Amino acid sequence: MGRSGTGQQYAVYGATERLVEVLCKQAAYRIDPVLRKAGTVPETEEGEQLGEGEGIWFEKFGLQPTFSAWAQVSMLHLYLVVARLRGCDPEVFKSWEAQLADHFFHKAEARMGVEHEITSGMMRQRYLKDLFVQWRGLIMAYDEGVAKGDAVLASAVWRNLYKGRENVDVTMVAGIVNFIRKALALQDNMDDDQFVAALERIGVAERSGETVMYQDILDMA
Repeated sequence: MGRSGTGQQYAVYGATERLVEVLCKQAAYRIDPVLRKAGTVPETEEGEQLGEGEGIWFEKFGLQPTFSAWAQVSMLHLYLVVARLRGCDPEVFKSWEAQLADHFFHKAEARMGVEHEITSGMMRQRYLKDLFVQWRGLIMAYDEGVAKGDAVLASAVWRNLYKGRENVDVTMVAGIVNFIRKALALQDNMDDDQFVAALERIGVAERSGETVMYQDILDMA
């Protein structure tokens, strides 16, 4: 935490870039290039392209491997980080929050182009604008749920991750609520320097195979 000026800015840029890389893998999916080329990519009932993915968010929590599911899971993990960063020094919070958001939206735009071949810059910007609105609304919804209780938090999970669909298994929603509560509790048990240090190491640790306490948050779900 002793860096300052330009050196600190570069450190935050690199740390947030690595962190977003890890968080955005939690519900990663791919569109079969053969199907994409043939124009036969399957779609959900809402008309969203359906890809291939694996992991707990699809297998345990029943989400579909789509762009919107990827975005919502990624933003949930970002929310958990931002929620704890609010308790840090205001300048630390400001710099980390801004960089985290920038890296995430760059990832989202890249995924639009690579996986969905959206070549129109104007169309990508329109989708990004909608995604930004979702991000701001998600923060308010989860904040309200965390403050008012599990029933309100479950409602926020249901609206954001499950798009308010009927016949969603309530045990899956409850499992995600439990994950959120445990993740927030784990973070609250760290002091500010310990928390920021854990964030700075998470991407590096993934590459080197090290174990970092903050990684527990990703394993709790």
